[in-house]
Amino acid sequence: MIRENVSLAISSLRANKMRATLTMLGIIIGIMSVITTVIIGDAMAAAVEGDLSVLGTNSIIIGVQERSRYEDDNIDRHLTQLVQPIGVTVRGATPLSEDLISDQMIDDMLILFPDEIDGVSLSHSRGSGIVIDGELEANAIVSGVNTDYLLSNNINLLYGRLIYEVDVQDFAMVAVVSDRLVERMFPCGSDPIGQQIKLFTPNAIEVYTIIGVYEHEDFSFLGTAAREDMPTPFYIPLSTARQDLIEQNFTSITVLGAAGQDIQDLTYRLRDYFDTLYAGNENWRISVTNLESMLNILGDMMGTISLTITLIAAISLLVGGIGVMNIMLVSVTERTKEIGTRKALGAKNSQIKFQFLVEALIIALIGGIIGMFLGVTQGVVMTTIMEVPLIISPVVVVGSMLFATAIGLFFGIYPANKAAKLDPIEALRYE
Repeated sequence: MIRENVSLAISSLRANKMRATLTMLGIIIGIMSVITTVIIGDAMAAAVEGDLSVLGTNSIIIGVQERSRYEDDNIDRHLTQLVQPIGVTVRGATPLSEDLISDQMIDDMLILFPDEIDGVSLSHSRGSGIVIDGELEANAIVSGVNTDYLLSNNINLLYGRLIYEVDVQDFAMVAVVSDRLVERMFPCGSDPIGQQIKLFTPNAIEVYTIIGVYEHEDFSFLGTAAREDMPTPFYIPLSTARQDLIEQNFTSITVLGAAGQDIQDLTYRLRDYFDTLYAGNENWRISVTNLESMLNILGDMMGTISLTITLIAAISLLVGGIGVMNIMLVSVTERTKEIGTRKALGAKNSQIKFQFLVEALIIALIGGIIGMFLGVTQGVVMTTIMEVPLIISPVVVVGSMLFATAIGLFFGIYPANKAAKLDPIEALRYE
């Protein structure tokens, strides 16, 4: 019975290839869109999570934040926590020097939490610059850092050494540069360690001695666009970068929790410590967020975005289901005499109903299989172009196929019932 009905359904589809293809189109597009969206969403989330997790889950980001923005405005607190700790002000307001994190605050913090904190990562951005030597040049982002900064960011040193505390104390004119900069400035393969290079910035021309070379890794979601000309970090001692500043306070710092330390508990205690210090500041406060929380927040945001886009794409499946019902109604009308003949020969209503349900199911299944193949293929192509990890969830693929099957059954019930209820005499007389 099943084999015969499947054979009849396939024969019907072959007899009306164009009509069957157009009927399947809505389901194909719907399944393809859902699978592609989920694959890209999962890949982007995994890429961003991987890029952030490199910084270490024991890192706690402490940054100056607008008090009114946090307490009064109706802005998602999660989004604020993601943006503000890195020193970005949403409204464009700029904190005064006394609003920033001072060296004294940092020293007092280290005294208060001697066993819970392994170090404090400090940095100061000097903006962009260009390393030039004759016709050779390389773009750079100049950052003054301390030793803890390079350790906390898991810099993969290829050769040479990192910036030591003595370099910071001596205002040394030394630099740790990327392997990409070395490739551009030393194309012949000569040893860059100990070599001097000229850094051209908007305000000065400075000469630095290369003491170390690290492996530069682009963020996964950046893709390959303009990689050759993309600037790479150019690390110099923190004191050297800040020596011209009158006020040397920080917009943000990163605290490194000690091994085995409960980072969430330390985060709460540091938040209480800075809340006490900023209790009298009417305009600014301190945000304290650990990377584990940020990863969870980011995962929730990416999940919500993917779900929203998936629901929008699922509308195509609804349209496809309506198309299946429409074409099955047409099929019932066209095959009225056939139905009458089968009933006259003894076919039961349940057998007629089953015949048309199988046909609707076959249409939905074929459309689902094609949509699944196209969705996975498109997901593979997109993730390859974006250079993000490919993640294909079996749950999504199987779920999409089951949903397509459900669409076929649901929208095939009415036409099948209509066919089953036809009067055999009237059906035989139908012209």
